[in-house]
Amino acid sequence: MRHAKGRHLELTADQVLELDGLSQGEQVREGRVSAVELVDAAIARIEALNPVLNCVVIERFAQAREDAMRLDAGQGSGGPFAGVPALLKDCGQEIAGVVQIDGSRAYLPDPATHDSNLAARYRRAGMILLGKTSSPEFGNHSTAEPVVHGPCRNPWAISLTAGGSSGGAAAAVASRMVAVGGASDGAGSIRIPASCCGAYGLKPTRGRISPAPQPGETLFGLATVHAITRSVRDSAVLLDISSGPVSGDAHWLPRAARPFRDEVGTDPGPLRIGMSASHPVGADVHPDCIAAAEHTAGLLSAIGHMVEDAAPQFDISAMTTTMLDVWAVGNAVWHDALTAAMGRTLEPEELEPTTWELIEHARRLDATDLTRALDHLQAAAWQIAAFFEKYDLWLTPTLAQPPLPLGELNRSVGSAAGWWNYDLAFNPWNPIANICGSPAVSLPLYWSQSGLAIGTMLTAPFAAEARLISVSAQLEQADPWAGRIPDIARGGDP
Repeated sequence: MRHAKGRHLELTADQVLELDGLSQGEQVREGRVSAVELVDAAIARIEALNPVLNCVVIERFAQAREDAMRLDAGQGSGGPFAGVPALLKDCGQEIAGVVQIDGSRAYLPDPATHDSNLAARYRRAGMILLGKTSSPEFGNHSTAEPVVHGPCRNPWAISLTAGGSSGGAAAAVASRMVAVGGASDGAGSIRIPASCCGAYGLKPTRGRISPAPQPGETLFGLATVHAITRSVRDSAVLLDISSGPVSGDAHWLPRAARPFRDEVGTDPGPLRIGMSASHPVGADVHPDCIAAAEHTAGLLSAIGHMVEDAAPQFDISAMTTTMLDVWAVGNAVWHDALTAAMGRTLEPEELEPTTWELIEHARRLDATDLTRALDHLQAAAWQIAAFFEKYDLWLTPTLAQPPLPLGELNRSVGSAAGWWNYDLAFNPWNPIANICGSPAVSLPLYWSQSGLAIGTMLTAPFAAEARLISVSAQLEQADPWAGRIPDIARGGDP
C-alpha cells in the first residue's frame, strides 16, 4: 500500500476532503491518507448530504473503491490528482460501464461502452470517478431540476436553485463532497452554477478540450467541457490534463506556450478591463449582482489594473433569436438520435415541456435557416472580438439575479422563444462567450447579506485562458474564498 511507508496522519480523510484537489493528491502521494480512505470519506460525505442536496444521481461507488485499491497497490498514475475522488456530469461525459441518462426520463438502459475524452483523461491522471451529477434534460436549463431525478438544491439555501446545467457538479464541489466536478457549458452551464454555489467555474476556449466522442460539434460549437473547482490552481492543472485534440476533431487549438499551472502566481502586468453591469437586453439587474461586480472592480483596481465602463457592441438578436434556433436544432438532433436508438417514437410524457417546445421550434426550420443562423452567429463573433482589440478582459456580473427559488427556471412559459428570453433575463452575459468561443470564468468573490453566493465574470479574448487564470489567481489571493463553506458541509442545518 502506498500510504503505509512513513505514514504520519495529520488530518483525517474527512478533513482532507476540505482541501482542494491538488492538496488532496499531495496527501495521497506523501502517504498521509490512502486513496481508499479518501474515496470512502467522499462516499460517506455523499451519503450524508445527498439526501438533502440531490446532486449525485448515478453512483459507481463499488467500482471507485476498486480503482482506489489498485492505485494504492501501485497500479496507475502518480500524477498530481492521483487518488483524488471526482464526479462527472450526467450529460455528455460518459463513463464506461455507467448508464448515461442526460437528465431525461427517456434514456437508453444500457451502460456506456466507452469513456468520454474527459473521463479517459481524468482516469489516466489517476482520478477516482465516483459517479454522475445532476443535469437538466439535455442540459437545457439554467437550473438542475430534471423530472427524472427531482431538484438539485443549493448548499447555501436548499430552497434555491444550484444553477444549471452543471448544477449537480457545483453543489457537490461547494458542499465538499469532492473537489472536482466535471462540467460543460453551452450558454453558461459551468459559470451559472459556479455563481449560484460559490465555486470557481472556467469555460475554456472553443476547441481547447475535445468533446469526443460526441458526434460533430456539440451544439454546433457553442458548447465545451471542463470542470467546476474550489481553487484556481485545480482548474488550471485540470486544463493541462484535458487540453489537446483527439484525431478527427473539427476544431482544435495548439497547446499553450507553457502549462496553465504556471500562470497561477504569474503577474500578467497591468491590464485594461472593460466593465458593464447593464443588462444586454434591458431587463433588471439585482443590486447584489451589481455590487458583486463593483467589488471585483475594486479588487482589480487595487491590484493595479485599469477598469473603465465598456461593453462589446454586437447584434443582440444573435443571442435573443439566432442562438435559440441553433439550440433548438441541437435538441431535435438529440431527440432523433434517441428515437432511432430506442427504435420507437417517444411519447409526450417522456420529455419535458420545454424540450418538446424546442423540438417543435426546430421542426419549423430548414437547412437554409440553420445555415443563416450559423452565419449570423459568426458575424456576431467578429463584432464581439473587436472589443478585445482595445480591452484585455471584460468584467460583468455572472448573472442578473441571485439564485432563484426552485421551480422558476425550469418551467414552460408557452413557447421555446418565450422560455429562451425568460431565461436570458436571468442569464444575459454568459451566452456571449459561447457565441464567440472565448474563455470566461465565474469567480466566487462576493456573498450577499443574506449569505448567498453571487459570482462575477471575466471574459477574455479567444485562446487567452492564461490571462484569465493569472488574474483569477490574483483575485483569489486578494480576497480568498477557500474558507467560505456552507453550513450543511460543516454538519449544520441546511
